[in-house]
Amino acid sequence: MKNSNYLSVTNSPLYSFIFTIPLFIIYEIGVFTISVNDIVILRNGADVLMRQVLGLFGIYGIYGFSASFMIGFMVAFLRQKKSLETTVIKGEYLIWMFFESICWGALLFILMGFTTTLLMANSTGTMLQQVVLSIGAGIYEEFVFRVILIAGFGSILGFIFQWKKFAKTTSGIILSAALFSLFHFMGDYGDEPNFSVFMMRFIAGIFLGLIYVFRGFGPAAYAHTVYDLIILTLVTTQL
Repeated sequence: MKNSNYLSVTNSPLYSFIFTIPLFIIYEIGVFTISVNDIVILRNGADVLMRQVLGLFGIYGIYGFSASFMIGFMVAFLRQKKSLETTVIKGEYLIWMFFESICWGALLFILMGFTTTLLMANSTGTMLQQVVLSIGAGIYEEFVFRVILIAGFGSILGFIFQWKKFAKTTSGIILSAALFSLFHFMGDYGDEPNFSVFMMRFIAGIFLGLIYVFRGFGPAAYAHTVYDLIILTLVTTQL
């Protein structure tokens, strides 16, 4: 009963919001600390993409998306506040979520077959920059490809084909995973086209999508970050 209560209570925007604040702050401070002049260059690709999209609506500035990110979670929380079992945050639950996320990240590493394929776009920066970008990948790529696109694709296709919730969610997970994988081959820092790498990242996208659907944004973001940090550790120790 206690485990089921933990799973139901923590799979909410409130817990994800609180849980990801440390990750979010570390990333923003890390980017600013590395180089004030290179903030735009060093930011994670999904982060930059979202800032460009927000720019179309007149939202500019280094921390424009950061503020929108926070506001978005607050709106989601307020909309679902009535359906929450409780608004009291249990510290032990956040600790359990942290270790749970580490397990998900390790499981993703095993699922990927112990390869050194990064889920973030390649970068030639320093180790510190790579760590910061790994954290950014966990936050912004999961926000874009899981929170926004799973719901977006599901809603559009559900409206067109009059699908039920299961079909909408499944289609959202699959399509967002495909775009997630393709995203890493785009731009100046993208990888060379490779079908095997595409499929590996696609499978990773499916896995992270399932974590998001069943456990929420927080565990998905941390699992993504943990995986990238594991890969960076392996790559660094092999040099």
